[in-house]
Formats: sequence, C-alpha cells, structure tokens
Amino acid sequence: EKPIGHDLASARALNRLIGEILDESQTYRIDHYLGKETVQNILVFRFANGLFEPLWNNKYVDSVQMTVSEAIGIEGRGNYYDQSGTLRDMVQNHIFQFMSLMAMEPPGTFEASAVHDEKVKVLRALRELPLSEIDKWAVRGQYGPGFDQGKPVPGYLDEDGVQKNSRTETYVALKLFVDNFRWAGVPFYIRAGKRMAKRVSEIGITFKSVPHALFTDNLGQRLGREPNVLALRIQPDEGITLKFLSKVPGPTIEPRPVTMDFRYGTSFGTEPPEAYERLLLDCMLGDSTLFARGDEVMASWRYCDRILRGWAEQDARNRAPLPSYEPGAWGPEPAATLLARDGRVWRRP
Repeated sequence: EKPIGHDLASARALNRLIGEILDESQTYRIDHYLGKETVQNILVFRFANGLFEPLWNNKYVDSVQMTVSEAIGIEGRGNYYDQSGTLRDMVQNHIFQFMSLMAMEPPGTFEASAVHDEKVKVLRALRELPLSEIDKWAVRGQYGPGFDQGKPVPGYLDEDGVQKNSRTETYVALKLFVDNFRWAGVPFYIRAGKRMAKRVSEIGITFKSVPHALFTDNLGQRLGREPNVLALRIQPDEGITLKFLSKVPGPTIEPRPVTMDFRYGTSFGTEPPEAYERLLLDCMLGDSTLFARGDEVMASWRYCDRILRGWAEQDARNRAPLPSYEPGAWGPEPAATLLARDGRVWRRP
C-alpha cells in the first residue's frame, strides 16, 4: 500500500529489498484510486469510443485540470502528516497514476505489461521544472484556522503533532507539461489539498474554442466561444459530464452551455464495488494491470524529488510563512495566480 518509500532513495531501497524475495510479476503495489470505477473507465472511454480518442491530443485539447480535494483536515494524524505533506501523500501516487492513464498512448494489448509500459512513458516525459523558478510551477500552502460547518477548527500549525514552524504543505498546485507528440504544449494543472471546499476528485479536459464565433448578440458581440469541457468525476458520484453549447429556445440565436451527465448509480442501477474489493480480487487472480509497477513508482518519485528539492532551496533563501487559505476555500491566492498568468481559472467541480 502507498506510500512506497518517502523519497526516491528510500523507494529504490524498498524495491530492491522486495526484489530479493519476489519477482516483479509477484509484487502488487496497491493504490486504491486505481480501483475506482471512473479511473478504470478512463481506458474504456478513451479506447472503446471512436468519437473521443481522435480528439485526445494537443490539436483539440486546450488544457487539463486535475483536482483531488478533501474537506477534512489531518484528523489527528499530525505526527504522520507533518513528515509527509500533500505532494507525497496524494500527488506522487494517486494523481500521477490516473494522470498517466489519462495521457498514455493506446497499448498494443490490454495486458498488464503493455499498460504499464505506456504509463511509465508519460511519467518519463514530464518536463523538469526549473528549480530557480519553482514557485511559478509548484505552489504550496497550509490551511489556517476557521470554521467547518459552523464549528471552529484549528489551523494546520495548531494541530496536535505538527511542529509550530512546519514547512509541510497541506495544499499543492502544479503546472506540468508532458513533452511528447500527443501532448506537447498542453498544460496539465494539478491541485490537491486538505480542508478545501468539498470532497471531490475530478479530471477536467477543456477543449479548444471554435476558431471563429459565428453568432452575435444585438450589440454585435460574438457569442458561442465558451469551450467544451469533459469532466470525469472519480469521487463522489462517479460519472462523466460533457458540457457543450446549445441554442436557447426562442426567435433569436443565443448559444448557452448545457451538460450531458452519466452516473454509474443511475445508469446501471447499482453502486460500484469498493476500490479495495476490485484490487484484492485482481491480486488473487494474478492480474497486475491496476497496480503500480516498480519503474512507475521510481519515475513519479524522481519528479516529486525535484519539486521537494526546489522547495528546500527556496526555504534556504526565504523562510517566510507558507501561503495560507481558509477552511472551505479552494486554496491559497498564489494557486489562482498560477493559472491567471496563462489567462485561465480553476474549474469549480
């Protein structure tokens, strides 16, 4: 079960120790997010539908956003969390795993080794962030004191087990690029954190707008430039939503956004099994497709280690407090600036 190590060196040592006893084909590294139906459905949605796979590239996709937010705090786990932080706890494993599924090339066959081969290519193609400008690519923050459902809650630095001068992040936002033929130039924005507005995990794919707005209003202003968005909801209410423009009924041409919704519970009349149920069954069946292979873990740690090194160098130059955000917010102000520089804003899942 994750985390596999604390950094690249410890993960490498752990895998080396496991390798002395078990073959890679006998090793099942569980990441329970890979057992969630919508994460598994990414592969079916992409590779079984001729409508969407041709659009899954930099010719049609403007940007990708991934949000994994939790409404709760660290829930009494200060001793653990202050040694970990959100980058280690969420990004290195959960988020990088479903990002690699979202961005990978079609495997030759739907077999474990073929799927893992394509996933690790994505992680190895991630562009290295310049350490001297780490704050322009990787934002961190800590939740401050406030209220949760009308009840006062402490800030992170006031939680039991947390050092008063802690630099551990409870929020992280990243701007990434996958430098390959499919995704060159498409920014991937990632955010994860504690004590945020709601508990939700979602991938939002924003498509490029039409090249020319054909419709105008009475003042001659162009209409119909709002982009299409495909949202894959991982939790809760697992499903997929597609936003597109439609004409408002009436004598004039007025485009307005509407959505098509798919929900597992309503479409199939049953709740999906728990993630661990599926993963433990696959383990007993000897199917490692939905598990993390050793080289995937190493590739994700290699990337996260660089971010951690950049933050450490930044702290050596400046020990100012980390940006804070109120409980129930979507993160600190620098996270909004991260997208504002590109003329974009965070989605509200």
